[in-house]
Amino acid sequence: MASEKQNNSVLYIVAGLAILFGVLTVVSGGRVLFGGEATKAAAGNVVPFVLWFNFLSGFVYVAAGAGIALHKDWGSKLAMGLAIAIVAVFAVFGWHVFTGGAYEPRTVGAMLLRSAVWIGIAIYVQRRASTMPFKP
Repeated sequence: MASEKQNNSVLYIVAGLAILFGVLTVVSGGRVLFGGEATKAAAGNVVPFVLWFNFLSGFVYVAAGAGIALHKDWGSKLAMGLAIAIVAVFAVFGWHVFTGGAYEPRTVGAMLLRSAVWIGIAIYVQRRASTMPFKP
């Protein structure tokens, strides 16, 4: 019983992290997309498809976090889908850089962080679901 309670606590922390990460992603991406010229200039050489993907995926981060917190199967699947999609966008971004496209070096760090966070969340939730199945 105590182990199940501890597992639930960790699950809620992971879900909270996903939601917080989503909110921060929406806010930061929204500032650049919809902010003034000074904000856009400070952002530097943004790669539009990466910026739009990150902004829009922030809403999905929040949904995935909610699904995880509610022990829903779709939350687990959304986490896996996010991890795959982020790595795919990161790969396309890598191709953009490799072919000489302009970019901000901090985008590499941001995409590494997003990849690591969502791969970690997806692995944790998948392992958790195998021992204590999520609800449909």
